[in-house]
Amino acid sequence: MEWSLGESSKRRFRLAWRGYNPREVDLFIEELKADLDRVKAHNAALQREVQDLAKEVSEHREREKAIRNVLTNVQKASEIMKANAEKEAKLLIADAELRAEKILQSAHRRLAQLHRDISELKRQRIQLEAKLRSTIETYRQLLDAQREDDQTEESVDGKVTFLNR
Repeated sequence: MEWSLGESSKRRFRLAWRGYNPREVDLFIEELKADLDRVKAHNAALQREVQDLAKEVSEHREREKAIRNVLTNVQKASEIMKANAEKEAKLLIADAELRAEKILQSAHRRLAQLHRDISELKRQRIQLEAKLRSTIETYRQLLDAQREDDQTEESVDGKVTFLNR
C-alpha cells in the first residue's frame, strides 16, 4: 500500500507476518499527525491573514467610498460656486449697464440743458444787441437833435447878434 504526503513524499510499507509492520504504520501515523498539525497551523495563519486582508480591503473600500463622496460633494460645491459666480457676474454686469445707462441719461439731460442754456444766452445776446442798437440809435438821434438845436441856436444867436449891432 502506498500513502502520499504531497508530490515529494511517498511511503511504502513492508509486509510483515500478519499484515503490515505496525511500528512503521504507527511512525507514519505520527508523521501524518505532525504534518496535519503543521497544515492546520498554516491554514489558521492563512485564515488570519485572509481575515486581516479582508478587513484591510473593507477599510480601503470605506476610504474609497468616503473619497468618492468627498469628490462628489466637491464637484457639486464647485458647480454651485461656478453657478453663483456666473449669477453674480451677470448681476454685476446688469448693475454696471444700469449705472452706465443712468450716466448716459444724465449726460443727455445735461447736454440738453446746456443746449437750452446756450439758446437762452444767444436769445439774451440778440436782445441785448437790439437794446444796445436801440439805445445807440436813441442817443444818436438825441445827438443829432442836439446838434440841430445847437445849430439853430447858433443861427438864432447869430441873427440876434446881427440885430443887436
